[in-house]
Amino acid sequence: MKKAELLAPAGDLETLKTAIKCGADAVYVSLRNYGARKYAKNFTFEELEEATKYCHLYGVRIYVTVNTLIHDSEIEDALNTIEKLYDIGVDALIMQDVGLISLVRKRYPNLEIHVSTQAHNCSKECIKFWENTGVTRVVLARELSLKEISEIKTPLELEVFIHGALCVSYSGQCLISSKMFGRSGNRGECAQVCRFCFDLYKEKEKQNIKNKYLLSMKDLCSANQIKELLDLGVTSLKIEGRMKSKYYVGVVTKFYRNLIDKYYNNEPLKYTEEEYKELLTVYNREFTKGFLGNDNNVVNPKTCNHQGIEIGKVLETNKRIKILLSDNLHQEDGIRFSNNEGMICNFIYNKNGLLINCAKKGETIYLDNKVNLKEKGTVYKTTDSDLNKKIDNIPNKKIKVDIKCIAKIGKPLQATIICDNKEITKSIGIVETSINNPTTKEQITEKISKLGNTPFIANKIEIISDDNIFIPLKTINELKRNLIDNLIEFRETKKYSSVKKDEIIISKENNITHEISFLVRTEEQAKKLLTENVNIYTEDYRLYNKYKNSKVIYRPARSNHDYNRSSNTLITNNGYINSNENKSIIDIYMNVYNSLTTALYSNYSYKIGISPELNNYEIKELISSYKSTFKKEPNIEVLIYGKLELMIMKYCPIRMTSSSEKCTLCDKNKYYLDDKKNHKFRLLKDSFHKTRIMDYQNIDKISDINELKNIGVTNFRIDLLEETNEDISIILNKLKNEGLL
Repeated sequence: MKKAELLAPAGDLETLKTAIKCGADAVYVSLRNYGARKYAKNFTFEELEEATKYCHLYGVRIYVTVNTLIHDSEIEDALNTIEKLYDIGVDALIMQDVGLISLVRKRYPNLEIHVSTQAHNCSKECIKFWENTGVTRVVLARELSLKEISEIKTPLELEVFIHGALCVSYSGQCLISSKMFGRSGNRGECAQVCRFCFDLYKEKEKQNIKNKYLLSMKDLCSANQIKELLDLGVTSLKIEGRMKSKYYVGVVTKFYRNLIDKYYNNEPLKYTEEEYKELLTVYNREFTKGFLGNDNNVVNPKTCNHQGIEIGKVLETNKRIKILLSDNLHQEDGIRFSNNEGMICNFIYNKNGLLINCAKKGETIYLDNKVNLKEKGTVYKTTDSDLNKKIDNIPNKKIKVDIKCIAKIGKPLQATIICDNKEITKSIGIVETSINNPTTKEQITEKISKLGNTPFIANKIEIISDDNIFIPLKTINELKRNLIDNLIEFRETKKYSSVKKDEIIISKENNITHEISFLVRTEEQAKKLLTENVNIYTEDYRLYNKYKNSKVIYRPARSNHDYNRSSNTLITNNGYINSNENKSIIDIYMNVYNSLTTALYSNYSYKIGISPELNNYEIKELISSYKSTFKKEPNIEVLIYGKLELMIMKYCPIRMTSSSEKCTLCDKNKYYLDDKKNHKFRLLKDSFHKTRIMDYQNIDKISDINELKNIGVTNFRIDLLEETNEDISIILNKLKNEGLL
């Protein structure tokens, strides 16, 4: 049975080394560009080369994230970056951009590509799409349950997140940071708007909800789902946290290493209360089993910060804070009080006012009131200095080697080192006959087995020698050093030969269309537009069936199993590509950012919706690059009016107001989130009860139509939400004035 991989994050070299010594089978890292955690410390090329050698020395795989969407102006630099990564010898790239993935697969056919969760791998049909692209692995959406994962039958490797921060939106489907702050989550610049406070409104009535972090997800902890995941044959179990400390990475990696090893040793997958407490101490926003474990209680509305663990109660406040401990406290621990003020415990005093370096559960202690605390309340430990020292003191891994030494008189001293089925043999000097003081087998064994500070430890030693021989001990040491140096060099060296090809993506010939399309939300809107010379996109399948004709196009749910319903489809995720051979269109939320992705999707669709994150200049750049590369015009569609879908979520904030297991409140009322700046974001459900957060204001680029036409845009889209017939008439008149109707 092939063992599942434990995959740990690393934001820098020190954290990477900690992950390895704590049991990671693989690590994932990022350079300072093209990674989805732009604000992590990340690696330079020089650091990454060192990291790759270090990983390979210890038999650990290293994956590099190149999982942002890229502009056409960045394609050449991105390819140069990937070429360097290829030459360094990293084991795989984790990628999101569909067009770039396709091109890299063609140019570097023996370089593994893992499809990032940012690519919206939300169903078995989406995974099916990737099977014919040459990728090796797919990182599954964190919204999938164990049951849904069990239904995925694929030759591809599957990777599942098991611990760490969760996105409230389906990954790769969040535009809220981009729209509010110009910081795109698809570009690694997420401003974490989901960690903000929001008010909830029903119609115009503010709901009485005490805790306001309505989108702030708890942290995932899959400690009790590991056996089921391993039973399913999942390839890789992934820990989130490239922006976290080495202590977080060390503790979490060590915890799951223990569980995975127990599984393969046929032991019960149990952990101690102390081990679980360590997980909580290094970081938690409260834990949830997540959608993986069918846990609907996934949000912590009280806070968006690290909770730590409760360790006591404040009894008195003055110049010093009097605390009754319910858990141990050490000097240099970090603590936080109920008012969210925190500090490091530099000095701890006992009840007699004497300095102590630690105190135990049940004791009363005093701390200097550095934060001017005035009220009583609970004390939480947020960093544990003793636990950090424990991680620092874990020794580096040792790799077992076998050594065979042959010492025959008149012949060179020969030794072979064997490691992971690799044999290296070296010889030195000539073995002589002893005159006075023969070298014994025991002496040879002692010298050749002492591997000191090297990454290796001797396992089996075999000595074959004549009697009465003499070998200078320094000769044995020199031979040993040569063996170790050669073994290190071999293990650090890239294991595949370069196979590079100068290829481009094939782009199917498409007719250029000149279409105006309206996404409608109601039958009244549809009726208003049926007599106009426009396409009608609808999410309502009953509405699609009722008015089915060549101009009415079904827009299925973006994150559901709504496949094989229509041949006339607005493709909203890659799963629909396999089930539609007739007329289809790529939706604007498919993250088409560049000419490469435009070209790839043109093989499946006659019209490509461009990401609404692109401004007019970037659209012009895409069209120009497409024409230059593929020697033809792209048939693209651009959103010129409407409210963007800023998030799509499996979680529903409206349930905060309902204790019912099945909430239907949104069927009767309109709900909004308010960011406390009087921006009302409408909450809109799809037919599968997934929640979309709509922007509070419309995009309106109708006045840009002539500019867009001049740069090569020929298809235009309008998204309606609450617009009346009168509003639609105004929009139609504007389009007529711009010469589109």
